[in-house]
Amino acid sequence: SVEPVPNTPVGTLGLQTCFDLRFSDAAYGLLSKGCTALTYPSAFAPHTGAAHWEALLRGRAIEGQCYVFASAQAGEHYPGRKSYGHAMIVDPWGTVVARCSQTGKPEVCFAEVDLEYLAKVRREMPMGW
Repeated sequence: SVEPVPNTPVGTLGLQTCFDLRFSDAAYGLLSKGCTALTYPSAFAPHTGAAHWEALLRGRAIEGQCYVFASAQAGEHYPGRKSYGHAMIVDPWGTVVARCSQTGKPEVCFAEVDLEYLAKVRREMPMGW
């Protein structure tokens, strides 16, 4: 069983990989242990990234009533190997609050993490986390 990473400035983190994003039970296990945010470092392929990346991230944030931090490799790494990119941060309501552009160059995006807002979302629509 995967354990959360406690005591960070943005709450308790649940660390996963981009493939884990497709399996909600893994996220639910971490959320039931007190996570306030889930992380998904990614190397999604362009085809599946365009179809699924943002939808799955927003879904995890909404279902989990948590922040989602999704770093993402972007661009062509070598001939024949490309990654979709689109790193983003999603809030507990499912809103994308920060997003990197798709230049293929290293970037960082930032967003304010409001743990009082997270508590409000969870209080107003209790899901048992």
